[in-house]
Amino acid sequence: MITMARSLCPGAWLRKPCYLQARFSYVRMKYLFFSWLAVFVGSWIIYVQYSTYTELCRGKDCKKIICDKYKTGVIDGPACNSLCVTESLYFGKCLSTKPNNQAKLGDQGNLSELVNLILTVADGDKDGQVSLGEAKSAWALLQLNEFLLMVILQDKEHTPRLMGFCGDLYVMESVEYTSLYGISLPWVIELFIPSGFRRSMDQLFTPSWPRKAKIAIGLLEFVEDVFHGPYGNFLMCDTSAKNLGYNDKYDLKMVDMRKIVPETNLKELIKDRHCESDLDCVYGTDCRTSCDQSTMKCTSEVIQPNLAKACQLLKDYLLLGAPSEIREELEKQLYSCIALKVTANQMEMEHSLILNNLKTLLWKKISYTNDS
Repeated sequence: MITMARSLCPGAWLRKPCYLQARFSYVRMKYLFFSWLAVFVGSWIIYVQYSTYTELCRGKDCKKIICDKYKTGVIDGPACNSLCVTESLYFGKCLSTKPNNQAKLGDQGNLSELVNLILTVADGDKDGQVSLGEAKSAWALLQLNEFLLMVILQDKEHTPRLMGFCGDLYVMESVEYTSLYGISLPWVIELFIPSGFRRSMDQLFTPSWPRKAKIAIGLLEFVEDVFHGPYGNFLMCDTSAKNLGYNDKYDLKMVDMRKIVPETNLKELIKDRHCESDLDCVYGTDCRTSCDQSTMKCTSEVIQPNLAKACQLLKDYLLLGAPSEIREELEKQLYSCIALKVTANQMEMEHSLILNNLKTLLWKKISYTNDS
């Protein structure tokens, strides 16, 4: 019977395998198409990112322009010889691809003292005179807000030491770790890592808790340094982890101060800006004012003080792995700190009280540990 059935329908038993083979071929072609599409799109993204990166991070071109000006006497500075003659100074990692990071010098307290300080720095060869080349270099550097702040805070522990300059290039001391936490990855890999997974990775690659506490104390001390100092008040407008670093002794160092701006400058920059809501009244990522709905203009008073923004950054950083005996009190103080508002009554008193309480709590816990 079986033989007869096969003879009556020759080839019938082959039909199902043929169907499966055709379906398999279709699935394979579909898979190959989407794989090719993913590779194409990924390659295009990498190409665009690389083109932007190389266009804005032209180390050799920058060096040539600076050294040509130095050799013709247009600019001068203590770092010029190392860069252009002995070539012992060289460009390493490009930290930013954002051009035009400039700010103007606003009205500052003790302006005459500030001028004298700038002239002292401008005299690169320390001969008691500022040459034309040194003056041009100093003027170019003063258009960079972070250079001005670095000069003002040179005697402060958490500001990287200024090593020299040449034209609008300045050199500061090396900082071993250039992010508050996390692991440094090539930018190509960063493109394909989801932000949530990246945050989890960051939390894994952190120092021990006592060392984190010491770094946090450094940030609190830096907030004190820029809060109503002798040259005015400075506002931290980007308090992200990538702008903070630390050395091998776990002392905090500011690695990017471009978004720390004089309060007077920010008020002039943001006041009378047209707005529809408070979202339109933001400078950087963290300096926010309110939108006056009656005039549709931004007000000039920043809502959050520097300390509140620093505590927001430190909250997850410190609470993860915090000793159980201080965790509850630490969390309470951090949330009180985050709630600080510039417009609150007696804000300066609350600011000092919260800052000192936080520093005291952390110091007491790590004073007798080897890790600190």
